[in-house]
Amino acid sequence: MPSPTPEPADEHRVINPATEEVIATVPATAPAEVDAAVRRAAAAQHRWAALAPADRARLLRRFAAAVDAAGQELARLEVAEAGHPLGQAAWEAGNVRDLLDYAAGGVERLTGRQIPVDGGLDVTFHEPLGVVAVIAPWNFPMPIAAWGTAPALAAGNAVLLKPAETTPLTALRLAALALDAGLPEGLFQVLPGAGPVTGTALVDHPQVAKIAFTGSTAVGRAIMARCAATVKRVTLELGGKSPNIVFADADLARAAATAPASFLDNAGQDCCARSRVLVQRTVYDHFLALLEPAVHAVTVGDPADPATAMGPLISAAQLARVRGYVPEDAPAAIRGTVPAGRGYWYPATVLEAHHADGRAAAEEIFGPVAVVTPFDDEEEAVRLANATDYGLAGSIWTTDAARAIRVSRAVAAGNLSVNSHSSVRYATPFGGYKQSGLGRELGPDALRAFTETKNVFFSTQHD
Repeated sequence: MPSPTPEPADEHRVINPATEEVIATVPATAPAEVDAAVRRAAAAQHRWAALAPADRARLLRRFAAAVDAAGQELARLEVAEAGHPLGQAAWEAGNVRDLLDYAAGGVERLTGRQIPVDGGLDVTFHEPLGVVAVIAPWNFPMPIAAWGTAPALAAGNAVLLKPAETTPLTALRLAALALDAGLPEGLFQVLPGAGPVTGTALVDHPQVAKIAFTGSTAVGRAIMARCAATVKRVTLELGGKSPNIVFADADLARAAATAPASFLDNAGQDCCARSRVLVQRTVYDHFLALLEPAVHAVTVGDPADPATAMGPLISAAQLARVRGYVPEDAPAAIRGTVPAGRGYWYPATVLEAHHADGRAAAEEIFGPVAVVTPFDDEEEAVRLANATDYGLAGSIWTTDAARAIRVSRAVAAGNLSVNSHSSVRYATPFGGYKQSGLGRELGPDALRAFTETKNVFFSTQHD
């Protein structure tokens, strides 16, 4: 997932991507301040972990209730700082609430095992790591921040959240809501700042036990390498170039009607975006004919308007990046429209593979651009789907249940949907194959990813 890389500074301007207006200025966290925050977090974590599980769960539910009460405020902040359509932003605030509720339900069920052994009783315990750092991206600032924060807190850890430079406002508000809900001071802190400064200080700090990072594959590699110095645990949710495979026997009308959302959601700034549309050759032309009106039906405009389905890109740098993948004279099979005037707007664009830049078909663009490619048979569809360094998500459209099972087992990706584009549910595991990441987030095992497993043997032998 590409990320803008502004120069390190003492403060960061937050710019509304729909208007290019500066809406806030946020101080950056220097390395010395990171160290002080880690020390505060470590002290708070000891008190937090000592609470009865039911009390930790109760406080997390209070936090969820506070987020619910502030849902509209959080949504408006997300619209302003990230350019997300209002309906999407409201869903994101609700998702944070749901993640906190779900994690709270796991606190009292973080159980170990009793393992049969000779000569005694053997049991395991899941104990918190200590201080965890969550480095969140700008494309989904609220929910992805909660992916790490909610289960880490539930497992008894303290959390230091570093939001992206461009989108710190919702994170800062969440930290204030946590205090209002009664979470201990210092337990959940937000540290705005540049990745090379604040992020690096967190990654290198010897008292930070784990890094949960979502961002570009290149930055993920660098973080993984730095974590090796202190043998720090790491979860990486990185880039994607996900396929949308449409077989001839699929419900073509439904597949075409739903395809735009799969690569235009969040203006394509989604690591799960189905930006490679693979269509069986016998229905290729018919599918494109159905896809065109569906793309044009997507309402692009003011993110604060409830009718808007697609807003702007996050920044001028991201706009330039997307433009770099689609030459101005590139013949597009489908091209949408965008508002005139200020803002980082890019139209919905569908390219056919034989007209597309080779990079557009192979690299993660992170914009509202899809490339359509024909295939002849199931074997070729799987080969094309797997012809990428990534393996995060994908969709398979077919009415043949046996084919759906075969193809879903053959495609190398962590999150697949059949006759759907759903990728993320807080109750199911999420993560990627290959260079799309390392480890899994969300789901019933999320809390355990923020614990150490301790094994204790009790001898029952007589002297």
